[in-house]
Amino acid sequence: MSFTSTSSASLLARVDERIVGLRREAEVLAATLASGCHVVLEGPPGTGKSTLLRAVADGAGLGVEFVEGNAELTPARLVGHHDPALVLEAGYTPDTFVDGPLISALREGRLLYIEELNRVPEETLNVLVGALAEGEIHVPRLGRVPARESFRLIAAMNPFDAVGTARVSQAISDRMCRIAITYQDEAGERAIVERVTGAASALTPPAVTLTRLTREHPQVRMGASVRGAIDLVRLGRELSGLRSEPEPTPGDATFADAAIAALSGRLRLDEGADVTPEAIVLELIERLKPAEETEPPGKARAGGPTTAGPAGH
Repeated sequence: MSFTSTSSASLLARVDERIVGLRREAEVLAATLASGCHVVLEGPPGTGKSTLLRAVADGAGLGVEFVEGNAELTPARLVGHHDPALVLEAGYTPDTFVDGPLISALREGRLLYIEELNRVPEETLNVLVGALAEGEIHVPRLGRVPARESFRLIAAMNPFDAVGTARVSQAISDRMCRIAITYQDEAGERAIVERVTGAASALTPPAVTLTRLTREHPQVRMGASVRGAIDLVRLGRELSGLRSEPEPTPGDATFADAAIAALSGRLRLDEGADVTPEAIVLELIERLKPAEETEPPGKARAGGPTTAGPAGH
């Protein structure tokens, strides 16, 4: 099945079943792929890029070849190689060639999804130019490999992480459309947390608000995604059960323990920041207390731990 033969309404209905929000991005992605274009999904981690692609691909009935982009992705790993043992027996023939994800996607008309495109070495990216420009590649001792009509390259990249990344060449970027994907709004992130954790909870609103605040702190280069809020809710429930306490709120030590464990490791601080991630999480919790405090009168309030360990139980 191809994008052009799939009902757009049916495809988008499938997306709505699996994704909270991102309807506009799903429509643009579906239209981009149906028009024969290749595309890069650009945005920070945790914004649903991979989930969006899977939903659109499933709705269109297309397979996906997933490739993790990193410095170890060589041209041979992307394209494929001749098996040395088989070459010794039969020589360089098509039967001795082991397809890599690019060749598999070309032959089968699949989507080739490369995560972290800007971490892929330039020599490997250059292999993609022929597939993008001509719809085929030429492999030494194998020959021409044409792409089926439904082949598309979909890439994802995080433009805010400069560590270990490189600039994608104009030869690649000029042949791809771009869809920017940002964080959901607060209501959308609450809905995501509730869907993933399985139930509505009084812990969800402060968990989502705190997670979103990490993205606004002046000394944080990259804050936590909605995954942090999901883990905070899960961990908060487990800790409160373990400690035989009510569900945690921003005014108690259990909430702080869960928040530090769930969020501190996800924060990327600015160069030269003079605070720790743990201190930032505790600082932001203080901002929640006036609006979110729901503890009964007389309940002891903790000053908040400075590590992710249990708080004196």
